[in-house]
Amino acid sequence: MNVMRIIIGGAGRVGTDLAKALRAEDIDVVLVDSDSRAVKNAQNLDVLVIHGDLTTREKLQEAGLGSSSVFVAATNSDERNLLACALANHVYEETAGENAEPLLSICRVREMNFIEEQNNGYLSQWAKVNHVINPLEGAIKRLHSGLRSSAIEEVIPFGHDAFIIELDVTNQAKTVVFQTLRDASKQIEGGMPLIVGLKRDGEKSIVPDGDFMLVPNDRIAVATTGLTSFNRILNIFGHEATDFPVSPRVAVIGANNIGRRIADDWLQSGARVTVIERDLQLANDLSGSKTGAHPNLEVIHGDHLDRDILTEIGIPDHHIAIAALPDDLASIAAALLASDMGVNRTGLLLYDADLVKVTQRMGITFAVDRKRVAVDNILAQIHTKTAGAYALLTNIPNIVGVSMEVTERAKFHGKRIVEAGFPDWMRVAFIQRRNTARMWESLRPSPDKTLLDGDRLIIFCTPDRITDIEKRFRA
Repeated sequence: MNVMRIIIGGAGRVGTDLAKALRAEDIDVVLVDSDSRAVKNAQNLDVLVIHGDLTTREKLQEAGLGSSSVFVAATNSDERNLLACALANHVYEETAGENAEPLLSICRVREMNFIEEQNNGYLSQWAKVNHVINPLEGAIKRLHSGLRSSAIEEVIPFGHDAFIIELDVTNQAKTVVFQTLRDASKQIEGGMPLIVGLKRDGEKSIVPDGDFMLVPNDRIAVATTGLTSFNRILNIFGHEATDFPVSPRVAVIGANNIGRRIADDWLQSGARVTVIERDLQLANDLSGSKTGAHPNLEVIHGDHLDRDILTEIGIPDHHIAIAALPDDLASIAAALLASDMGVNRTGLLLYDADLVKVTQRMGITFAVDRKRVAVDNILAQIHTKTAGAYALLTNIPNIVGVSMEVTERAKFHGKRIVEAGFPDWMRVAFIQRRNTARMWESLRPSPDKTLLDGDRLIIFCTPDRITDIEKRFRA
């Protein structure tokens, strides 16, 4: 990679997870935080950790900002992150030298007013921020996709109807276990789904080839296009799949900004949505908004933990219940009650990553770790300097996905995939290409597909191979 050093402001969960991912690529990382406990917890990482205020010129200079390529502000304070980015750019311009490339600054924010400033093109002017990271949209998309089945551990959308599904292989997967992937594919109508990553207990994660043999309890990442393909994948790997309603009834608990955006997301997909809110003002605000005017939306003012109210609005008749409350424990309680009253699919957006696995054991259908989505989004922006979209597999460590553009410089330009000479340690998950209407679409990477100028290939590999992949696309 061209990146020499990356400075991360904030040694919380987002900052430390980001540092770990970057160190896996042998990138020089510096963490800065004023919290002594966070600094102490980060000492076991293979990075330089500095105790100090991110918004002081001295600490930025001590971190080596002048010789850095990327600055990430990822504390829990929007205002502090914005101030740090503005100061970092000023310090960089003073210390980096005339011929240095501009600093790439990435800022994590959560407040909608700052996001709107970015969307309107103002934030980069007054805060000197190149990219604003708000993981909420990505988290909502993951939640929407993951609620299709309780067997799915994670869903990572790659845009244009492309998805990576993480799930376990069960004892019921009779057609695929205890034989090679190549042999199993011959027995499956339409062929074996494309596995781009695998983790087996006690062993390192791998990208399996055709000679690999699956066994029960293997955790796999499968590339697929279209939500309707999920059931086929679930059946092949030994899970019971149930049909998802065309127009589901969705209960959203909470009319805050997050609840509104979740409601919007489901309304756009044709669902009928009921929003339940304790606070009269929030309920009225939603009712009087553009979203509130939607004919398929009903806003209920009432206590989401009151069984009588839930019975009155017909909660047992809803297909899905999603809790979007500011407090994780309150959201969990609301989802569990909805489940107890007969809702089959329940979803959560959580701040605490440790609670994600706990809720699965409680019977919650699907929970999304918002901070994990934030890390993925930041990595994607960092890799705009080299590789494109970037994603970490949640339950299969040390396997990543990058997006690379095919150009005339690449030796495999104009060749079929089978002729491209791609090594076994990488796997092309999708080809993303503009159609005749100039709209992007995702294609399956069948061996006979010809690679064209402007195609984007979504490739999975271990982080230490990213540099090798970049060389292949420049050759």
